[in-house]
Amino acid sequence: MLKLTKRDMAYHLGIDVATLYNWRKNKPNLYRIVMLGFKFDDAIRKSKENYENLLQADESIKSEMSDKKST
Repeated sequence: MLKLTKRDMAYHLGIDVATLYNWRKNKPNLYRIVMLGFKFDDAIRKSKENYENLLQADESIKSEMSDKKST
């Protein structure tokens, strides 16, 4: 996934980019929570990708092992 810009984040939240910058300046706890939410979403996505890669590797190894048994 590409790194989200502040504009992308604001669009996703349905707010103006200026609002996001105002939160950063005037409401740092709210800004921090919002940014953590985006980081959390990215971590979940990466975790799913890693899980899918592990499943593919497992299937590949199982297939390789069954091919060697049949020879």
